[in-house]
Amino acid sequence: MVSVAFINPLSVEGRQVVREMGNLDSFREENGDIINVVIHTRSQDISDEESIPHNYLDLAVKRLEWYIKKRNDPNFDYNKYSFLFNYKITRFDVISFYLLCQAVGVKFGPNSRESRAMVESQGKLMESRLSEFSRIDREELIKKILDSLLNDERVKWTFFEDILSSHKLKLEDLVMDHGNIILNKEDFIESFSSKIQHRDPDKIYNMMIGDKVKELIMNRMIMQKTEDYIYKVHQKSRREIEPNPILLELAEKVSNVLSESFTSYGYKVGVNGEVKAAPLNSNAFPPCVKLVLEGMKSGGRNDAIILFFTPFVSYARLYPDVFRKNVTVKVSDVDPNLSVVQNEILPLVYGAAEQCTPPLFEDQPQEKVNINAKLGFGMHTTVDLKHEGESIWYTPMSCEKVKLHLPSLCKPDKTCKRIGNPLSYYIRKLWESGETNGDHEGNEE
Repeated sequence: MVSVAFINPLSVEGRQVVREMGNLDSFREENGDIINVVIHTRSQDISDEESIPHNYLDLAVKRLEWYIKKRNDPNFDYNKYSFLFNYKITRFDVISFYLLCQAVGVKFGPNSRESRAMVESQGKLMESRLSEFSRIDREELIKKILDSLLNDERVKWTFFEDILSSHKLKLEDLVMDHGNIILNKEDFIESFSSKIQHRDPDKIYNMMIGDKVKELIMNRMIMQKTEDYIYKVHQKSRREIEPNPILLELAEKVSNVLSESFTSYGYKVGVNGEVKAAPLNSNAFPPCVKLVLEGMKSGGRNDAIILFFTPFVSYARLYPDVFRKNVTVKVSDVDPNLSVVQNEILPLVYGAAEQCTPPLFEDQPQEKVNINAKLGFGMHTTVDLKHEGESIWYTPMSCEKVKLHLPSLCKPDKTCKRIGNPLSYYIRKLWESGETNGDHEGNEE
């Protein structure tokens, strides 16, 4: 049977592996055991030397790199990372997991893009590894892990308070009876069989809960525990004089992997026509955006500033290729310190709000909170990394939606006839002016 540490490195088995690991200084050294597992993994590409991790630091970087490239790289090659799905890598993988968490905690802290990438990568890796097992083995692994994570067969929903507040899990994902989370078939039938008419309770259980909900809960709990561990490392590191150089070296590699993903897959101008994240060019704005900048009258100003203008300027400035790339990101992925948001985007939005008649914040100062929410930072008075993810970063409104909800803004020119979204208009104008190149037809919301 595969060790549960292969799925949950924070398990008792995983912690035992860590207790047995050697001195950190040896983790830079070439490790023949790691190399042996990798090159003998079925389907593993060994033609490229760079695809083979030679030590624990290499393995840690590859672990995160797999997630970043799988999410962003249209030419992602699964065979370069097959070793990550070989259970024989478990002991080395567990140590690389802890190294990553410690490096991120020491250098970047729990509210960083690096921390979020680490937590999300762990979630996706668990999900992908489980998909490789047979149904019976997967069920057995999930049951064993859940039994160790849950204190009782009947668990109150408040047990998941941290996971729910972090939006890793939603209440609607759960089936409850009098505040208890129902996971087992026996409990489900006991609680709901009398309410199920003319249907097979077993089938209803499998449809509503089954393995899918159990795996989701297990996955989200481990993700939360990963985040909690990074936080503990960060708190402890603040009391220490100087972190281990090995962890700082790994942290730098992690930062490079994340930065490279947005250079290579998001904003590099090339034959495929990617668009750079760059200072805004107001000359390329579509007519509807220019009208907002001139000032909106009461009645349409709220939607124009909050639902239309804020998403447009934020994506045009930070992630203009959103529709063509179709890769979901958060603001901090492209503006890690939020300096562009604070110094460029919000001043522009506030300036447009000031041009309204009457000025938007003069009688509705609470709308600043809604602006922050549309950027993905929840209903808070300030834009802060610790709140990111509490809401979504709204994508720019399509031309059809502008016509429907803000008809006074739709004053099309000849370029408008060829596009379906104001952001596409902006990109086309940049292309025509020579600031970018390529064909930017794409899925437009």
